Amino acid sequence: MLSVGDDAPDFELSDQHGETVSLSEFSGDRVVLYFYPRADTPGCTTEACGFRDSIEAFEERGVHVLGVSDDPVSDLESFADEYDLPFKLLSDESGEVAAAYDSYGEKNMFGNTFDGVFRNTYVIGPEGTIERAYEGVSPEGHAEAILDDIDA
Repeated sequence: MLSVGDDAPDFELSDQHGETVSLSEFSGDRVVLYFYPRADTPGCTTEACGFRDSIEAFEERGVHVLGVSDDPVSDLESFADEYDLPFKLLSDESGEVAAAYDSYGEKNMFGNTFDGVFRNTYVIGPEGTIERAYEGVSPEGHAEAILDDIDA
């Protein structure tokens, strides 16, 4: 995991509409960058809908929400449409950005080993440094917990 005070690695990824998004375009603003394993699976849907349901609270605090997975753009588009997600979902098919954030690597599920995205979240401050880091988060209530921490 990156630590509080570390510089957040910049990146350029395509969002669910195929438009290029870079972290540097949010310079001067706070960003919640959350990594999730797979679009339209139960835990990832719970997490995304938590951010969706709290988006006004994030916006009131001037915080942008960005979700990152290794799904292709087409999967992100259908996921965002199905659940009316009002924030950018970013496609990191190579896992390079997730790896730069210590959120990609070997996973084991049902006896199978594969590389994938870990469920981690970072709050990135206006100067581009990590303000908070959450490792292996639980999807339920995660958005609210971040809001509580931002307010603290």
